[in-house]
Amino acid sequence: MSGKEGSGGFRKRKHDNFPHGQRREEKENVNPPSALMASFKSFQLELDSRHDKYERLVKLSRDITIESKRTIFLLHRFTSAPNGEEILSESEVKLDAVRRKIKQVAQELIGEDMYQFHRAISPGLQEYVEAVSFQYFIKTRSLISVEEINKQLIFTAEDREETTNMTSNSHDKQPHTWSLKVTPVDYLLGVADLTGELMRLCISSVGNGDIDTPFELSQFLRQIYDGFTFIGNTGPYEVSKKLYTLKQSLAKVENACYTLKVRGSEIPKHMLADVFSTKTELIDQEEGLP
Repeated sequence: MSGKEGSGGFRKRKHDNFPHGQRREEKENVNPPSALMASFKSFQLELDSRHDKYERLVKLSRDITIESKRTIFLLHRFTSAPNGEEILSESEVKLDAVRRKIKQVAQELIGEDMYQFHRAISPGLQEYVEAVSFQYFIKTRSLISVEEINKQLIFTAEDREETTNMTSNSHDKQPHTWSLKVTPVDYLLGVADLTGELMRLCISSVGNGDIDTPFELSQFLRQIYDGFTFIGNTGPYEVSKKLYTLKQSLAKVENACYTLKVRGSEIPKHMLADVFSTKTELIDQEEGLP
């Protein structure tokens, strides 16, 4: 080992003899502005703007999810409210507020590939599909189609100020109409979540002494379940994952119908909900559900 290496075994580098200021000047001179550095700078700005847009879409999706859940909670009061029309009109106001949030999402995605940001907005769209389909079922006792949902998601500029802000650049004018399409996967996942709300609607209906709604819900859920079984494992992973939960909701509703059919005449109406809740808890325990 030479004396230059020292006791630690590290060799002294040649440029260590130069002053620090001189090394800094040389480092700056090594990387002068070039076309390559300008390209990477533009890449950095593009990635930063894309990440910022993704975060804005995530926040909008959370707001859409929260407002949609509040609409669903409101609609569950329909069976027990003295005036159901007021509940429906109030839910429509809440859904309009949700659509205004979706309009902001559509404006963010102008000129962008929606599927690049789909993961950010998918949870909110699924919750919106669940809320609007739940309201549609209460009104019409049928399932809303994805085409009808997408028709509600076509927006236009409301005033000149908004149009002026969106068309500030004369060379890159934005359209006056925005739209956001719910994908088939988001629609299916939203409908799968709807079955859980229909199961809760069945419970509340039994508690209010309504013995006709559970049988109607049973037939409706059976049709949805049959439709999902046609997809099976050939569809997206998320859809097949929801199939088990859908089956559980159907089993609970069918159990309620069995209880009403066999023992409905023996049990007073105000006790039907307690009997149904007990049987539901037994089903959950047998299948290991929390």
